[in-house]
Amino acid sequence: MTTPNRSKRLLVAACTLGLASGAQSQPSEEEELAQAYGGQSVVSIATGSSLPLSRAPAVATVITAAEIAAMGATDIDEVLETVPGLHIARSTQGQSPIYVIRGINLGFNPQVLLLVNGVPITAVFAGNRGQLWKGMPLENVARIEVIRGPGSALYGAEAFAGVINVITKTTADFTGTQVGARVGNQRSRDGWMLHGGKWGPVDVSGYLRVGRTDGSRAWVEADAATGWDGLVGTHTSHAPGRMSSGGRLVDGSLDLAVDKLRLRLALRERRDFGAFTGIASALDPTGRTLGQNISGDFTYEDRKIADDWGLSLQASYMHYKEVTDAVLFPAGYLGVYTDGLIGNPYKWEQHYRLNGTATYSGWADHRLRLGLGLEKEEVYKVRETKNFNPDFTPIGTGSWADVTDVSDTAPFMRPHDRTKRYLFVQDEWNLAKDWALTAGLRHDRYSDFGSTTNPRLALVWDAAYNVTAKLLYGTAFRAPSMSELYAINNPVVRGNPDLKPEKMKTLEAAVSWQPVNRLQLGANVFHYQTRDIIRLVNFVYENTGRQNGSGMEFEASWEASKTLKLSGNYSYQHSVDQATDEDAGNAPHHHVYVRADWRLVSGWSLHPQLNWISDRPRVAADTRDALKGYTTVDLTLRTESEGRPWSVSLSVRNLFDADVREPSPYDRTPGQPFISLPYDFPQAGRTFYVQASYTF
Repeated sequence: MTTPNRSKRLLVAACTLGLASGAQSQPSEEEELAQAYGGQSVVSIATGSSLPLSRAPAVATVITAAEIAAMGATDIDEVLETVPGLHIARSTQGQSPIYVIRGINLGFNPQVLLLVNGVPITAVFAGNRGQLWKGMPLENVARIEVIRGPGSALYGAEAFAGVINVITKTTADFTGTQVGARVGNQRSRDGWMLHGGKWGPVDVSGYLRVGRTDGSRAWVEADAATGWDGLVGTHTSHAPGRMSSGGRLVDGSLDLAVDKLRLRLALRERRDFGAFTGIASALDPTGRTLGQNISGDFTYEDRKIADDWGLSLQASYMHYKEVTDAVLFPAGYLGVYTDGLIGNPYKWEQHYRLNGTATYSGWADHRLRLGLGLEKEEVYKVRETKNFNPDFTPIGTGSWADVTDVSDTAPFMRPHDRTKRYLFVQDEWNLAKDWALTAGLRHDRYSDFGSTTNPRLALVWDAAYNVTAKLLYGTAFRAPSMSELYAINNPVVRGNPDLKPEKMKTLEAAVSWQPVNRLQLGANVFHYQTRDIIRLVNFVYENTGRQNGSGMEFEASWEASKTLKLSGNYSYQHSVDQATDEDAGNAPHHHVYVRADWRLVSGWSLHPQLNWISDRPRVAADTRDALKGYTTVDLTLRTESEGRPWSVSLSVRNLFDADVREPSPYDRTPGQPFISLPYDFPQAGRTFYVQASYTF
């Protein structure tokens, strides 16, 4: 006789099997909609191997190529803004993006690790993506994975506030050849070619994109030169005026795979870009910058190299070049610089990486992952020309003719390198029915500041067939950048070779629930503590800051009908600077994102989305009013491309032309009694594009 409990288990099993068998049969219209706009996803950066998103031992988000198309996004930053708990702020250096995760907005954003196909693209000078990072196109992106929270137990430095992994397309994602073009206002135009196919036994995937834009040319009411004009009675500033934000973009990649071997090569170049609000926060209509990133990696992977063993070996290389020709302050600056304060810093970096990972599954209910690696990072060459001395007195009259090569006498930094070695272990243990424990530990040893060890624990419970709960704990670190360690010949910024890494501890709890087949819900709460934050103290970098934060994130996805899907998320965070016991500032407390995917008629779909950002409090010393929040609405109309060679999209971003601004830093000092950019960083108003592609 069957007991009631056993009957209940059999009923649940039968329902589960029924759902599974239905998924393998001819898909319904609802299932087609879920596949088109993102249903059940897998994530790989949580453990290094693919797991269902709901069971991954991390708070993670996966955005598929289909979802990217539905958003009408053309750049990675537009996608990341839709992730719960993540907001895009802007830097003083070319308005490069600052990925603010859970309220952590510090410096030039070295606290977030960006990977492309699992390989870091970190530039060691500032510890971020490079000061000339101008985003990343999306035609060749298969999916984007994001972890909010610490990832140092697996990925080491910079995996502090979060990890972003961009996975490009292979022949498994796209076969054939696609050509496409996109034009929009701001004189923006892009053209690309995407190919996937076979060359004998070799899988070949290639991508090339060439584009240019005039940029938003947003209006800047006042800048740092305005402040100096007010102090010394001059009239030199180009503000009020428009910032210079245009330039040319080239992105290319080649992916070759045969059997267990894969070679990837990539180029990202940003040429002739303007200085936006200026290198020194003073408008510079003539300044130009160049950033170039050339990378390659070679991987051997055998998931069954021996009984119960898998092996992956990888070697990678990255070369990064950054060139800046700039007028830091305009002609007549301080009444003495004939042609302005001119500075042209150049820097060249090289990165070498070797790593290996072995997996062992011979023990019952365990999957063991072991890894080690060796990396060398170096700023191997610098060059600087300028018309001023280290104390800001002019060379000669401060003219173009007085620009002097100081690379060997007084550069902004001399060449430096660092070597790091690491090893890690991770155990994925199914310790009981419906319970899984992931435990990891990584040790990193740096040649310039010593070693650090970071653990993590993740307990995942399948509470029911449609409910999963997680309890997570981890630590992380952020290594000091080369500029923080070794900057010289600048009276307002000096490096400190005795710096230690920034450190973080995070505790999280999360739950995912699918109450009915068409509705998916997820929520998490978190608390983090950071210490040894690197900040300027009397113009020298020091480990002095502490910041604690707490919050929650909620997300939902609902297939309302056969032709309509609704999705969105809400985030809340409150972070406190422990030195002042006040709000850490420059990050929104509340963030709401909502999108609808609506199939209008056969072959066409409409995708409106709304993004609301709340007011952003200032840092404690900043007496400006809190920066006002904003709401943007985007609208995309596109064809469904499956089975059709042509695809067309029309998109309007910021449909109602909202005044979007991101917080400028508080930079008043005894020698500079004003804020350089008092009215913050203005962003693009209403923009639009039309895009067409043909696949054959």
